Order: sequence, then structure tokens, then C-alpha cells
Amino acid sequence: MRIDEFDGLDQEAARQAIRPALDVPRWVDEIVAARPLAGREALLETARSAAHPLTDDEVDQALAHHPRIGDRAQGDSAEATLSRHEQSHVDPDDVEIQRRLREGNLAYEERFGHVFLIRAAGRSPQEILEALRARMSNDPATERGIVAEQLRQIAVLRLEGLFTS
Repeated sequence: MRIDEFDGLDQEAARQAIRPALDVPRWVDEIVAARPLAGREALLETARSAAHPLTDDEVDQALAHHPRIGDRAQGDSAEATLSRHEQSHVDPDDVEIQRRLREGNLAYEERFGHVFLIRAAGRSPQEILEALRARMSNDPATERGIVAEQLRQIAVLRLEGLFTS
């Protein structure tokens, strides 16, 4: 979609257009309210600062849409398609990587009470596993902040893919 097309949408259609990037109503509403936008970079800059900081409830809501790293999102929703693309470097047939991710994901979820989230796009499975191990030593408040920042990075990357200049 082009920015001028986005700018021309009614409010609900504009919300629906960007909701797959990050389904947090306050974030979506702040971007929609910023229209008209001066271009793609203005959209991305708005996305980087919208709904900052995310509340714990907003983080929880957004996490509900993210599968475990290594799991393939099911269905044909925009979110599932984006997730599969973002995790394309994680080979679902690599038994050893899948085992290590499964074990790491379970340990992380036991420690923090939610899925491990990282901007997987462009990262190798080894980089993801290293980050997972490193983040296990974080205290819950620090980790919550990292997760919120990862959500924001994922959202901006998703918007980059949804919009052309």
C-alpha cells in the first residue's frame, strides 16, 4: 500500500490496514491519528514512538498474537503470514535446532510467564538461541522492557513490508 492510499482510508479501514503489524489499539490509533503522513519514513517514525511506553497489558495483548520461535504460525491471517516470513531462517526440519528452541522456549516461559519474543527477521537460529540464553538471566522488569522494544521493532519491520514509498 502507498502512504497516500493509507492517508485516504477511513479510520476503520486505516486501523485494519496496520493492525497486523502490532495489534495494540493505542498504537494503531496514534498512527491513524497522525495522518496525513509526509511519506513512508514519517509513518515509520510515528510507529517507533506511538504508544510509548507500551503498558504491561498492551505487551500481553500483543504477545497473544506471537507463536513460539521455531513454531510455524498456522492459518492465512496477515499476522501468521508475517510471522512465517520473519522466522524463515529457522528451518522447521532441523531437528537439533527445533529441540534447542523448544527447550529454551519452555524454560523461558516457565521463568517469565510468556513466550520468548525476539525480532527474528534476519537472525540465524544460533543468534536467536544465544539471545534466548542471555535473556534468561534478566530480571522480569528488565525482560519486560526488552520484550516491549522487540514488539516495537517487529511492528516497524512489518510496516516497512506493508507500505511502499
